[in-house]
Amino acid sequence: MALIITQKFCKGCNICVAFCPKKVLELDELGKIYIKDADKCISCGQCELRCPDYVIKVTKSNGGDK
Repeated sequence: MALIITQKFCKGCNICVAFCPKKVLELDELGKIYIKDADKCISCGQCELRCPDYVIKVTKSNGGDK
């Protein structure tokens, strides 16, 4: 699993942070999204689904990952 973030498009609305059930995401000091704890991500896709600016993409890796 991987979270891909295009930070330059983030307007800091905080929607992805609010909907993340595992609190993986957070806003930095500039109000842009970043991954606080990738290991907690369960790939639910709520961040990608809720982001109005298509900043976040959740990808699933192939092969022998968990």
